[in-house]
Amino acid sequence: MNTIPILNIQQFEQDVPMSDFYSNDLTSHLDRNKDFFHKPHRHDFFLCVLFTKGSGVHEIDFNTYKIKPGSVYFLKPGQTHYWTFDTTPEGYIFFHTQNFYELHFSKSKLEQFPYYYSYKNTPALYLNSNETTSLEPIFKTINKEYHNNFVYKKQKIASLINAAYIDLARHYNISEPLKDITSVTYIEALRSLEKIIDIHYRTEKSAKFYANALNITSKHLNRIVKATLGKTTTDLITERVILESKRLIVHSKNSLSSIAQILGYQDYAYFSKVFKLKTHVTPLEFKKSYQ
Repeated sequence: MNTIPILNIQQFEQDVPMSDFYSNDLTSHLDRNKDFFHKPHRHDFFLCVLFTKGSGVHEIDFNTYKIKPGSVYFLKPGQTHYWTFDTTPEGYIFFHTQNFYELHFSKSKLEQFPYYYSYKNTPALYLNSNETTSLEPIFKTINKEYHNNFVYKKQKIASLINAAYIDLARHYNISEPLKDITSVTYIEALRSLEKIIDIHYRTEKSAKFYANALNITSKHLNRIVKATLGKTTTDLITERVILESKRLIVHSKNSLSSIAQILGYQDYAYFSKVFKLKTHVTPLEFKKSYQ
């Protein structure tokens, strides 16, 4: 089966031997990876990028975001993205594995930050000029630490990215205020649900399966999803299926009927009906319009 290329950290930098972290200034990064940054691809790591100059668009999982000075983007493993630029960009970028962060902060999880908490939260943040000026030195210092062989290198980088993430989360919560949620338990349940959906969405489409996996009733699971996202459990499952179908339709060479089967639909007509219900176009119309 042809799939979207999945890139790992080792493919980006061979000069500095760290298999769980990478950093660069954008000019150098884009120059070294000019053959594929403009093509849809996935990563198996977390990505954070700050633009200090430049313009263009950043497409993440079929949603388009404007690039401008002060733009910050956050990607989780598995998301599809690519960039196109109208003017030359500048800034900083870093990647890391989940273990890199959580090894140094054993009592913290990346999902504590709103931009990594849920796929439903926007991956884009737009800083004003003062905020950008304040945060840029942290990104610059991270990059300096990465490209030098100082003692306690990993510890310093981990501390710096934690500081950057905290400041970015503060700005994010102001620009994208989260809904008031009455129970932390709901937040944890939603995180667990999204992880389980990500594993089983191709074969399991019923809310009852996921409720059983979480040891709660279907009714209570729906209450959690409704309170946190304003959706039903079935909506969440179907949206994950539709997202993957879009990725495969556009970025693989599989036939539409094969894609339906890959996603657990033996009846292509039914898959097409579900796809159109959610996107208002058929899979074939989507493929043609995207091309």
